[in-house]
Amino acid sequence: VVGIPTKAKTGFAQRRGGAESISTMQDQKKSVNIYTDGGCLGNPGPGGYGVVLRYGEHEKRLSGGFRRTTNNRMEIMAAIVALEALKSPCSVSLHSDSKYLVDAMSLGWVERWKANGWRRNKKDDAVNPDLWERLLAACERHAVRFVWVKGHAGHRWNEICDTLSKEAASGRNL
Repeated sequence: VVGIPTKAKTGFAQRRGGAESISTMQDQKKSVNIYTDGGCLGNPGPGGYGVVLRYGEHEKRLSGGFRRTTNNRMEIMAAIVALEALKSPCSVSLHSDSKYLVDAMSLGWVERWKANGWRRNKKDDAVNPDLWERLLAACERHAVRFVWVKGHAGHRWNEICDTLSKEAASGRNL
């Protein structure tokens, strides 16, 4: 489990019978589990993403596809669509089988690329800055923790997202 570096949450302490308890903004947010996957039929090629949002007993599934895209774009798009679907600020655990997505967000790569004018290093441009910008903006509203799950390993929600993404990539309305 890895977490995205987030801005410090301000909290306050309350005294109750000599004991101190800490309350933070994060404690007051709804706790949502999000599962995402993205992929292509060819890379590049027709692609799709699948999302499952879970809050308590509530569940929402989302998917979409594009005529010509890449696996990485669909992985990032799944996270964007999921976070943008939340109606209020939430505490989110976003599960993905994309090591690229999880590491880029958790290890601060994206923030570094952005600070360097969307360059990975002196020679190479960062890929997909349009989507990374949108994902960073979506994360601002929520407390997001990115969690890597092994793909195609029987993880129920990852398998559902994989199916949703493949169906979307095969759809006629790309």
